[in-house]
Amino acid sequence: MRHLLSLAAIAAAFSVLHACSSSGAQPHGPIGATKDSHGQDSTIPVEVVTPSSGEMSASYSGTATLEAEADAEVIARVGGEVKAIRVEEGARVQAGEVLSLLDGHQLRLQAAQTRAQLAKLERDYKRQIELNQKGLIAANAFEGTKYDLDNLRAANDLAALQLSYTEIRAPFAGVVAVRHIKVGQNLQPGVAAFRVTNTTPLKASVFIPERELSRLKVGQLASLQVDALPTRRFPASVTLIAPTIDAQTATFKVTLQISDGAQELKPGMFARVAIVFDRKLNALSIPRAALLDSDGESRVFIVKDGKAKQRVVRTGLGDAGRLEVLSGVSPGDQVVIVGQNGLKDGNPVRIVQLESNGPAASNPAAAR
Repeated sequence: MRHLLSLAAIAAAFSVLHACSSSGAQPHGPIGATKDSHGQDSTIPVEVVTPSSGEMSASYSGTATLEAEADAEVIARVGGEVKAIRVEEGARVQAGEVLSLLDGHQLRLQAAQTRAQLAKLERDYKRQIELNQKGLIAANAFEGTKYDLDNLRAANDLAALQLSYTEIRAPFAGVVAVRHIKVGQNLQPGVAAFRVTNTTPLKASVFIPERELSRLKVGQLASLQVDALPTRRFPASVTLIAPTIDAQTATFKVTLQISDGAQELKPGMFARVAIVFDRKLNALSIPRAALLDSDGESRVFIVKDGKAKQRVVRTGLGDAGRLEVLSGVSPGDQVVIVGQNGLKDGNPVRIVQLESNGPAASNPAAAR
């Protein structure tokens, strides 16, 4: 009898389980999940961000070597032994300041000789003027003396000029960058004695592809960085644009003037330059990664009511991995930035956040 009762209980339990199975009840999945015919989640995982609003600029980046506005080798115009050096490298000098003295003994003697000859000829000429007025001297002789006097005056001026060259002077105000000579050295005419440079202002020459010519104008703002001061950005502006294109390189030269009141920059430094073409203070932008190109149009996907919606967008400025959106996207839209390549319009999606992309950028309400 007990054996029959046990069989009856097992049969009753089996009937209950069979009834539950035949009723079609299924385990509940995540809220908003879509199941396929096999009971699997058919939504596509995507990551989204909302467009941001802020300042954007379009710029051209290049490299340049900083140059001084004025830079010149100071050449010895006459030969002679270096008797004295008045300045050292790094010294600030004024235009015309004496940098070095050469031995000018021979030139001084030559100048004294021409002065004496000139003084004698001037006295002779004065006497001939009186004789010529009285008709006591031939006209040819009088004219010859006048020509000799003019010639000797020029020779005297030349001797004085040559003597003045024994004082080697700064051609303009600036800094002594290099001293090439030493005391006692015997210089020949044409040898470089010093190099003087004026570091205010500094300039940089950037060679830019010709396709950018229409976007550049004198007065546009720029900035630059140098390796010696990696955390600093120095302002600059476009001062000159070359009127011709280099046929060999297909580039044109743009000259920048750099603002460096503290004079931290030095000629010869290598700089990375950014010239700003355009700037907007309140531009709506999205990551470049969100953009899809199809049939010559730019498109993005946004998430709305748990589904992917395709939008055609018109873009503007581009800067640092972001693009300005002129139309097609609104400030509150959730724009797909990961997973959009396999999407079609109307696909059901669920918003996830990839750990490698930092803080969550999605709105969980959009998946409900």
